[in-house]
Amino acid sequence: MAHWYDKYLTIYGKGLDEIPSEILEKIKTNLASTQHKKPLVSVVVIAYNEERRLPACLWALSELQTHYPIEILGVNNNSKDRTEEVYQRLGLPYFNETKQSPGFARQCGLTHAKGKYHFCIDADTFYPPCYVDLMMTKLQKPDVACVSSFWSFYPDKNHSALGLALFEFIRDTFLFVQHFKRPELCVRGMVFAFNADYAKQVKIRTDIRRGEDGSLALSLKKYGKIAFLYNRKARPVTGYGTLNEESLWQSFLYRIKVQMKGISRIFYKNDHYEDSEDNLIKH
Repeated sequence: MAHWYDKYLTIYGKGLDEIPSEILEKIKTNLASTQHKKPLVSVVVIAYNEERRLPACLWALSELQTHYPIEILGVNNNSKDRTEEVYQRLGLPYFNETKQSPGFARQCGLTHAKGKYHFCIDADTFYPPCYVDLMMTKLQKPDVACVSSFWSFYPDKNHSALGLALFEFIRDTFLFVQHFKRPELCVRGMVFAFNADYAKQVKIRTDIRRGEDGSLALSLKKYGKIAFLYNRKARPVTGYGTLNEESLWQSFLYRIKVQMKGISRIFYKNDHYEDSEDNLIKH
């Protein structure tokens, strides 16, 4: 069965020297044609040591089909590999952020982006052509401050399509229930978009290793709702950085164990979180 992202998988995991030059030129040309001088939407990719995944992500972004004026920007978050060279080879405007953390990378992108609406993009993820426009149907509503979506994993030898479908159904059901009282806990950076004017009035956390996305969503609640898009046509597909290389069964059991700790939290709203010591970054 063919999938919309199959062609991107043909270069996923490959270095620049392994990707046919005609594909690189196609991506470069497409990216250049998307850039608008006065964008309404900023699509911002953050990357840390993603040289082997970033080209596939940018290929997908270069084929976005949108009615909105957009810009696509990159952030190189202190990478030690050829991530910066990927941005250069594909002609994408980018910025170097030498302070290490997703929070610093996202803040760098927000600082330099011009659009009123800001889309967070992870470099190991593929985005369908209609992603921006479908997310914008929610994001432009006057009572909405930010939007998140669900996401999928691509099948491979360790993760069957059937197994992934079951895994994602259970996960999505849990997130759906959780979002009524604790929507910020359902937000993931790879599928997160927000009103940039609001985000610039609050602080993106730079002192934590993970959770800067949910923390930002929580801060944005005073400006409007955290909305969710459930349209499968807008569902990005990612690799296994968030699932690990272990079996689906092992991943499932691990997540059950984690989520059952303090499960009562999903029934009560919260406007403040205490960070665990191991999640804090010592500057």
